[in-house]
Amino acid sequence: MSKPIEDYALIGNTHTVALVARDGAIDWLCLPRFDSPACFAALLGSEEHGRWRIAPTAPVTEIRRDYLDQSLVLETRFVTADGEVALIDFMPAARDETAEQVVRLVKGVRGRVEMESDLAPRFDYGHIVPWVQHIDGGVSAVGGPDAIRLHCQPRLDWDTRTRSRGRFTVAAGQTVPFCMSWHLSHVAPPPPGDAERMLATARAWWTEWAGRCTYDGPWGQEVRRSLLVLKALTYGPTGGIVAAPTTSLPEKIGGVRNWDYRYCWLRDATFTLYALLNSGYRAEARAWREWLLRAVAGQPSQFHVLYGIAGERRITELELGWLPGYAGSRPVRSGNAAWEQLQIDIFGEVMDAFHVTRAQNVEPHDTAWDVQKVMLEALEGRWDQPDEGIWEVRGPRRDFTHSRVLAWVAMDRAVKAVERFGLDGPVDRWRRLRRHIHDDVCTNGFDAGRNSFVQYYGGKQVDAALLLLPLVGFLPPDDPRIRGTVETIDRELNHDGFIMRYAADTAVDGLPPGEGTFLACSFWMVDALTLLGRREEARKRFEALLAVANDVGLLAEEYDPERRRQLGNFPQAFSHVGLVNSAYNLATAIGTAKQRSEEE
Repeated sequence: MSKPIEDYALIGNTHTVALVARDGAIDWLCLPRFDSPACFAALLGSEEHGRWRIAPTAPVTEIRRDYLDQSLVLETRFVTADGEVALIDFMPAARDETAEQVVRLVKGVRGRVEMESDLAPRFDYGHIVPWVQHIDGGVSAVGGPDAIRLHCQPRLDWDTRTRSRGRFTVAAGQTVPFCMSWHLSHVAPPPPGDAERMLATARAWWTEWAGRCTYDGPWGQEVRRSLLVLKALTYGPTGGIVAAPTTSLPEKIGGVRNWDYRYCWLRDATFTLYALLNSGYRAEARAWREWLLRAVAGQPSQFHVLYGIAGERRITELELGWLPGYAGSRPVRSGNAAWEQLQIDIFGEVMDAFHVTRAQNVEPHDTAWDVQKVMLEALEGRWDQPDEGIWEVRGPRRDFTHSRVLAWVAMDRAVKAVERFGLDGPVDRWRRLRRHIHDDVCTNGFDAGRNSFVQYYGGKQVDAALLLLPLVGFLPPDDPRIRGTVETIDRELNHDGFIMRYAADTAVDGLPPGEGTFLACSFWMVDALTLLGRREEARKRFEALLAVANDVGLLAEEYDPERRRQLGNFPQAFSHVGLVNSAYNLATAIGTAKQRSEEE
């Protein structure tokens, strides 16, 4: 039976992450990168699809867990009738992509507790059952190109040579270390390290990084935890930030909206840059910008919605038919076909991202403006084409209002690049097109009878993405059309205080209806209410959003208010970016929403 998504915590090393459940099981781990095939895939099936569990053998009466200091070192406390034990999980900094490690320390706190380690590696998302054998000082597992070496003190037996299981006892004051290393099967495994020394190093590294955060306001713990999540989801060698470290966690239990989010989306760029820059992380912001520039470099006809963590462009979508899916939610997918879609909004997101770095005085890049001008030339000829829109619908292309607004953003930032930063370009032509797009949106994307902008030209329903209109400076917050749009969205897409992306409509997105409320959209509502001067209402909405985070402060993509369950891929970068930016909006005189609406 699948565990609740909120039962998981995150450990990582800026190459990949592992998800650790409350019961001590690592049920998800892709090695050596975020987008590599999983060696533990129980998250999307059962323990037979791969996991590593360390837990007491006796019934557990209490479980408590938290991160040590401001770090990604996870401590889980198990209490039994015989005593108490702490399980400490972390991933040391990666040496390179040929070897990755997970370290687990079992520390006796009180009494004597019998424990069991059950390691069942399954390479290629549970498809390859490796050859498992006991060796001196641990266990070896080999299957195809992948190999795992487990170094441990207790002697562990094997079960039909497909898993390793063993029991041991830990008393108060004792520590039993386990160090699992992944390596290429044709390469010698790395030597085991000193577990306690690696623990101290990892704890200090994460704590020092979190200590550089400059946020000074309420909700500091939540903001720092969200920033740590963003750092954990950053692929260190390139600076790319994945949307989430998982694939196919469903937007509706038992549904088909199960996508692979282990890639980098361009539309996340501006929001992420604000979160990082306002919090003092300029090096990370520069690295994200550099990844962005490398990813989009080339011909505009090959411009994509999402890219791999090193800038890969072909993200072929496959169905992994041997996996039953989280709580029976199928299909399970690897890759994401949205890379082939046309989404006009990403032109605006990329232009806005470079505008933000200039406005925030990030060191300029020599070729950035040349790349941007090529992008603008391409946009001038296609801004009015129907597309799949921000939500990557798999139904027919439409004239989505948000896409047209972001085309306006692209031209607006181009004009400002000349006016504010002295860059060269045909500014008069850009000004004319900016005005033309603005008039087009106000004429065709606004329903005067409803006093609201609508999801697409000729439609009647609204879309939570329209909450971004005042944030990007398309219209001022006090414009009656903006007020009307915010009120309509809140009336029609509000579910117990949380905001849906749009009303379920198979004709629009081509898929069966059913999903949770979208947490990023709920944070956008907080931002919109803040800009409208409804700060107390915005604060209450914000604190309600904080309350749905799990016990270690993590948020998924969506939330089901009725069942009080998190849904979708986990943890979700966009949700945590929304938390950070909304906290700034509420806590400071000039938050990110005000920055965007005023400086544009």
